[in-house]
Amino acid sequence: MARTLTKPDRPNGPGLRASMSLSAVTAGFVAVAVSYAGPMLVVLQAAHSAGLSREQTTSWIWAIAVASGVTCIALSLFTRQPVVVAWSIPGAALLLTALGDYDYSDAIGAYIVAALLALVLGATGLFGKLLAIVPKPVMAAVLAGVLLPFVLNVASAVVDSPLIAGGLVAAFLIGRRITPRYAVLLAVLVGAVLSAASGQATAPALELDMSGPVWTTPTFDFQTIMSISIPLMIVTMAGQNGPGLAVMHTSGYQVNDKLILSGASLAWLVSAPFGSHGINLAAVTAGICSGREAHEDMRRRYIAGLFCGIFYILFGLFSNAAVALFAAVPEEMMTALAGVALLGALQSSFIETISGVKEHPIAVEAAIITLVVTASGIAPMGIVSPFWGLLAGSAAYLLLRRYSRTAAGSPA
Repeated sequence: MARTLTKPDRPNGPGLRASMSLSAVTAGFVAVAVSYAGPMLVVLQAAHSAGLSREQTTSWIWAIAVASGVTCIALSLFTRQPVVVAWSIPGAALLLTALGDYDYSDAIGAYIVAALLALVLGATGLFGKLLAIVPKPVMAAVLAGVLLPFVLNVASAVVDSPLIAGGLVAAFLIGRRITPRYAVLLAVLVGAVLSAASGQATAPALELDMSGPVWTTPTFDFQTIMSISIPLMIVTMAGQNGPGLAVMHTSGYQVNDKLILSGASLAWLVSAPFGSHGINLAAVTAGICSGREAHEDMRRRYIAGLFCGIFYILFGLFSNAAVALFAAVPEEMMTALAGVALLGALQSSFIETISGVKEHPIAVEAAIITLVVTASGIAPMGIVSPFWGLLAGSAAYLLLRRYSRTAAGSPA
């Protein structure tokens, strides 16, 4: 069941002008909107809990947004694939309780160490080789487990806000019937109109403040490195880069894991002194940009990654205004929008999870275990559920395969 991660040459897909489409641009915008409406708030909470100044907080947001944007643009254009990178969500959650216990300069030093470790794992291909050992259904199940809660939350959003969330979902389904490429765009427009008409969209307090980054000279403390660097590297690689690669493979792309992991880790390393706690492959938002909603022709979906990067940079330059803007949108609308935008990616990951059930039932059984553990959201020792799902599924696969061989070799 081992599989090889291929290292394709740069593809000769359609040019930039020929690949341009409104659906791909919309996918890029939705990906950034989802990032700002949820994950960015975790960063703001972590900064508040640690008692960071406004300048340090703004620099942190600027660093992760601009670094993500530049990397998205560079890798998407070079590979002609929708390579989406973002900041580490589990890493920000980890810092909610840890960051305030250490000097900020020591934390910056710990970010740099974590980025260097991630760069080594990516550039050497070691991380890709480790993932290649994992059966394909198990890796697909990790992705399905990551995406499933976002899609399930749509049901709660519709119950809580039948008009806005329900109208958005209805618009998406109608769009899938009459104009599949623009179904997500139609959902965005209908959700925005219903939010405004119902009075549930509040007027944002916009401040067009282009505050720039703030350099912090790193210091290196052993205790801080052990407490932040190692856990941060683990949750970023297992909780983000692993599922991120799975998204690309499930969407049908042959990924040069050395290239894109090195690119993301290098962006993390360069932006760390300005407050960036982790730049990595995206999982959830990558599903939005690499799915059929971005474009039916997978060769043209790299435009979604390109514009995801452009919107990241634009919003990063006006971080305070961007956060305020997305905070003014009803939560139910963003929840429903994320769910419908990820529906195609979830469908593909489910198909990959159960594919080959007759030929390889053991791998599928292990994949179901992976899916359950990943979707549970458990985080013992501060390590996020995708890591435990991957570990549980791999262990189950090895155990079931060993038992199967033993049973097959026993006398009747």
